[in-house]
Amino acid sequence: MSNNTYNEMDDELRPEYDLSQLKGGVRGKYASKYKEGTNLVFLAPDVAEVFKDNESVNEALRLLIKIAGEKYVKAAQPVAPADSHHSATLRGASR
Repeated sequence: MSNNTYNEMDDELRPEYDLSQLKGGVRGKYASKYKEGTNLVFLAPDVAEVFKDNESVNEALRLLIKIAGEKYVKAAQPVAPADSHHSATLRGASR
């Protein structure tokens, strides 16, 4: 008996997935978006209770930057967001 024979018990794909419907996929379709990067930040649960959305976090961080003074602001000028998700990317900040 060959080791290459198909064994139905080894097939982990669920029967409800119809591979014939998966035609037309494009390899690397979102590769350029991935290369652009992301600035994802996870908030601690206690912080997330106070800041319910990205706008409230960004507003608080902008206020902190303003309070920190001009020296910091000049080193890390905000960059216009690449899309409508309003990412909080700063020049000079590492990702």
